[in-house]
Amino acid sequence: MENFPIINLEGLNGEGRKATMEKIKDACENWGFFELVSHGIPTEFLDTVERLTKEHYRQCLEQRFKELVASKGLEAVKTEVNDMDWESTFYLRHLPKSNISEVPDLEDQYRNVMKEFALKLEKLAEQLLDLLCENLGLEQGYLKKAFYGTNGPTFGTKVSNYPPCPNPELIKGLRAHTDAGGLILLFQDDKVSGLQLLKDGQWIDVPPMRHSIVINLGDQLEVITNGKYKSVEHRVIAQTDGTRMSIASFYNPGSDAVIYPAPTLVEKEAEEKNQVYPEIRVRRLHEALCWPQVPAQRAAIRGDE
Repeated sequence: MENFPIINLEGLNGEGRKATMEKIKDACENWGFFELVSHGIPTEFLDTVERLTKEHYRQCLEQRFKELVASKGLEAVKTEVNDMDWESTFYLRHLPKSNISEVPDLEDQYRNVMKEFALKLEKLAEQLLDLLCENLGLEQGYLKKAFYGTNGPTFGTKVSNYPPCPNPELIKGLRAHTDAGGLILLFQDDKVSGLQLLKDGQWIDVPPMRHSIVINLGDQLEVITNGKYKSVEHRVIAQTDGTRMSIASFYNPGSDAVIYPAPTLVEKEAEEKNQVYPEIRVRRLHEALCWPQVPAQRAAIRGDE
């Protein structure tokens, strides 16, 4: 199996730009995932995000999770659990209107840091969308405009912790799914692994790397690119040791955006034949687009049902 794509964004400067753009192109077409290093977000700032996130879990969420596990008898399960995940999660909304000030139990410092983190990730997401446009031969700003709708894109963060699990063979940290939205930016634990993607029928580990940002493509980017870029199935395997931190931010189409294949990516002489994906009006899917989805929901989004 070829190596998981790791892309150094510093390579965009100077003579390495062509090779770096080719790596991004290959990752989008053949993996649906890649890992960014030297992405412009200061490492010291990422250390602060990680420290405060882990402190918040220990102080506010760990005991609640233990009580939930006990109430559902999950520590003693004997058969595979298919209706829930082994994760402790809360959500933050950034765009079109932030709810961070309303989320309970957040220390002021953590609240402010997550606001700043969201701004940095938003900037990185828009930079990446323009790089994808360049590789696809689309005009600069096309993907951002496609996501915009009337009130701009939706952007939110799922903050998750995956505590040690006594039966990881029976309970997934997060069941297999694709992401229904656009571009996902993940800051994950560099010590405790667990994230896997499905490639060529095999589950491949997404390597934990300190200070990296993992990127994966959602269903809506697969639609816009007419299937050229891939939204792939992925999951989280629970571990018996260590608590895994996962901060996944979703840069998605606005609630009234209409998503369809970019006309320039559809062969003009056989447009109807080659347009793989139908036009999608996002409003009816707005809630689904905010967070990861199970495969059945993805099938509906792609028009398979």
